[in-house]
Amino acid sequence: MNNSFSESYKAAGVDVTAGYKAVDLMKAHIARTVTSGVVSSIGGFGGCFALPQGMEEPVLVSGTDGCGTKVKLAILMDKHDTIGIDAVAMCVNDIICCGAKPLFFLDYIACGKNIPEKIAAIVSGVAEGCVQSGAALIGGETAEHPGLMPVEDYDLAGFAVGIVDKKDIIDNTKMEAGNVVIALSSTGIHSNGFSLCRKVFDIDNNNPDLYVAKEELGGKTIAETLLTPTRIYVKSVLALIEKVAVKGISHITGGGFYENIPRSIPDGLGAKINISDVRVLPIFDLIAKTGNIPERDMFNTFNMGVGMSVVVAKEDVDTALEILRANGEDAYVLGEIIESDEKCVLI
Repeated sequence: MNNSFSESYKAAGVDVTAGYKAVDLMKAHIARTVTSGVVSSIGGFGGCFALPQGMEEPVLVSGTDGCGTKVKLAILMDKHDTIGIDAVAMCVNDIICCGAKPLFFLDYIACGKNIPEKIAAIVSGVAEGCVQSGAALIGGETAEHPGLMPVEDYDLAGFAVGIVDKKDIIDNTKMEAGNVVIALSSTGIHSNGFSLCRKVFDIDNNNPDLYVAKEELGGKTIAETLLTPTRIYVKSVLALIEKVAVKGISHITGGGFYENIPRSIPDGLGAKINISDVRVLPIFDLIAKTGNIPERDMFNTFNMGVGMSVVVAKEDVDTALEILRANGEDAYVLGEIIESDEKCVLI
């Protein structure tokens, strides 16, 4: 590289050598995610992945997402090794709703200044999310944006691709009244609703109360609780659909129950859920109390302790719960499918 160019670019706010160092620091994390389909190494212009064999009609399923303003809290806490798990989770939890097995993941980090150790910490979380979901991290991009972003700020987004045999795509047209809705518990806020959380807890002003242990949160601080990584449901759901005919899956993200549960339910049917049966996590009670937020608004914004829901036939409930629990999920019956013009009925 021309040294004068490198120094000129650095003077403009972009440190090329920092980028090289960040890549070197990432390599050990990326190596953890390598699967049999990976046919290229990090550093090329494109990531190559060989499709698995044996499917009649393989269908690729893609998903892209970010972590929203949860990144703001990671920056305030100067803790960057878990936000990458959230980025992966938001993508792979979406594509599993089709029944697709994640194949690979790519990340994109935009930052005000490339601090190699910080970037590597972010990627370590991405790698952990990939390991949890069985996806290979085959590429990514770190873009330094001086003048556009403050030097300490960054944003993180990702893109996942999965595969499913066409005949095995989750088909909600087979759903019928009398089917049962099963909840898979969340680990907390996950990655949605943080704009409201920031307002309720005055996060943008680095409220010192964020870092005080709370009895109602089991001795954890608000900040620690909010930064808890999004749970990745891929392996448990894949285990479930191997043994049970799943009729619908919803990833409970932004919009809470009212927007996400209907996405997996066909017209003419609805999920009837008793609010008293929802195992609401303490952080949501604290948000509602602190912000004086009505119950409907809470269920229309947050996951309320349910990160994913699946619909199965009544006769398959016990088997489904057994499989999910054996794979580490806190799973329980949430409600039932009824004939309804309203797709999510909370009573």
